[in-house]
Amino acid sequence: MIGDGGFDHNRQSLRLVELLENPYPGFPGLNLTFEVREGLRKNEHAFETPDGSKFSRPSLEAQIADLADEITYYSHDLDDAVDFEILSAEQLRDVTVWRRNCERVLSRYPDAREPDLPKLIIRDIIDTEVRDLIATSAKSIADAGVQSADDVRRHPNRLIRYSGELAEANRALRKFLYANVYYHPRVAGINQRACEMLRKVFEAYVVDPARLGEAATRRIEKEGLHRTVCDYIAGMTDRYLMEEFSRINGDAVME
Repeated sequence: MIGDGGFDHNRQSLRLVELLENPYPGFPGLNLTFEVREGLRKNEHAFETPDGSKFSRPSLEAQIADLADEITYYSHDLDDAVDFEILSAEQLRDVTVWRRNCERVLSRYPDAREPDLPKLIIRDIIDTEVRDLIATSAKSIADAGVQSADDVRRHPNRLIRYSGELAEANRALRKFLYANVYYHPRVAGINQRACEMLRKVFEAYVVDPARLGEAATRRIEKEGLHRTVCDYIAGMTDRYLMEEFSRINGDAVME
């Protein structure tokens, strides 16, 4: 989508609920409140409220959703990387977030061992992150003196945040995951195959838009061909994409 408006998953979520879903005959979208749609933006800046006011910060709820996603994302990635033996215990001992929570777990459960120990550590990481986020954010909100949702939106800084110490440890965790998990040859190979499937299905739809079906093709004139194809593929499940790739290429479904 480079050159055709790009792609951002938060903005795509908004397109879905504001335009692409059409359960009502009189207007597009799901008729959601502004606050719900604002929450979907999460980290998008400079947005406009229904009365035309412009703000640079999302609501507290949106800020919470953003960091809750982050906590879930990293904890699940750690869990998967341990399960699939992409990460070793020796590697993880060098990660501050993992090491500290491992020590906490073993202080409570000194007999904990594999395969239960990593699960307990990850559970403790989530608990630690949530507790820190609640305590730090509560103080941040109190110190800011905000009295309304618009006060939050006008505030120069995000009010939902980690403590400085945990924020630094999380940055180190993120750097570690990119170096050792997301760019790991096994993971990179799977991602490369997925990107190839996406590219080939996208190109096939551009060449033959009739494959999109009547409902989608009606949007081409207004939205443009590439954006319509993007919307259609963004709404697919992994399984449906794999099946469509196989139909287009005449191959068996790739696992």
